[in-house]
Amino acid sequence: KSANPNSAKIVSWKLFFAPINFKMMDTSMRVVILTVMIGLVLMSTTAAAEAPLDLAKPGPYALKTIEFPDLRDSARNNRHVPIKVHFPENKGTWPVVVVSHGAGGHWDANYAQARHLASYGYVVLCLEHLGSNTDRLKKGFRFMKNLREMTRDTDELFNRPKDVGFAIDCAESWNRDHSDLRGRFDLDHIGVLGHSYGAYTVLVVCGVRPALDWLNPPVPPGKGIGPDLSDTRVDAGVALSPQGPGEPYFHNESYGYLKRPVLGISGTRDQQQGAKPENRLKYFEYIPPGGQILIWLNNADHMAFSDSTGAGHIMLPSKSRDDAQPLVRAATLLFFNLHLKNDQAADAALSKESLKPLLRGVVDGLEVFRK
Repeated sequence: KSANPNSAKIVSWKLFFAPINFKMMDTSMRVVILTVMIGLVLMSTTAAAEAPLDLAKPGPYALKTIEFPDLRDSARNNRHVPIKVHFPENKGTWPVVVVSHGAGGHWDANYAQARHLASYGYVVLCLEHLGSNTDRLKKGFRFMKNLREMTRDTDELFNRPKDVGFAIDCAESWNRDHSDLRGRFDLDHIGVLGHSYGAYTVLVVCGVRPALDWLNPPVPPGKGIGPDLSDTRVDAGVALSPQGPGEPYFHNESYGYLKRPVLGISGTRDQQQGAKPENRLKYFEYIPPGGQILIWLNNADHMAFSDSTGAGHIMLPSKSRDDAQPLVRAATLLFFNLHLKNDQAADAALSKESLKPLLRGVVDGLEVFRK
């Protein structure tokens, strides 16, 4: 079975035209035949270019959801890590994606995106990081103070990546013993996705090292690069609104430790704490080459990259969410198809020309960077 959806068409054209003896034709007939052949090739190219447009729509699988609200990690003083699992109803073994929400979020903060991935044949584990969730953000109704504290909290910065590892441990257990999840997980192919603080989590799980300078309480020596918190079981990551260098997360040198391919997606209105959106582009300057991709969307704001539609939760407003999400979903799916399903055709589709048909509304331009 070919990874190229148009390969069957190409073979059939060869079979169709093979018996034709061009030497026996006059010039006008040759022109007609060649024109038809060129038209068919152009149709194939157009179909390939339109593939990302189709991938923005829901996939073919009906879904089930199981909630695990009371999970605790005994290796970390019984840290509470709720997990919601979305997976196809169809029997099968599926690659795994762990989802990390942003600061002040919850396990449904990326609900629509998680369901989209699952509908294409993934088991998606949505975490809730209790040290940086909605309840902590609203505590005492000191929203900005709480936001600042949680994004510099040593315990939370170090434990978020470990929450991802704990989720993978749970998947390994469920794959052996759970009545509804036994045999569902392809644990040889694992990805991680996150927005904002979740993007920090993705980058660190994939090898980037956090800065020590802004941690509270401080960690000796108090400045410079922190520990390696990566997980070798993770194959690839999608970082929505990846952070550039500076407070509160990373130094320039932090990015050089990246060990896995990452798709970053951000945009011209994606404000970063204390820095302009363009600072997010700098992250791509410092990461080492090796399957790295950054998609930059014109007029996409910060909250456009997170979508809880369908979960019944109120979302923070975004002027560009509806316009950005089709492209975000298609690009995310293509990247995971490439790295978790070995779909080489997906690599070519992650290009400016292939993604252009997904532009709409205020999101009227994009750039795709690779290294």
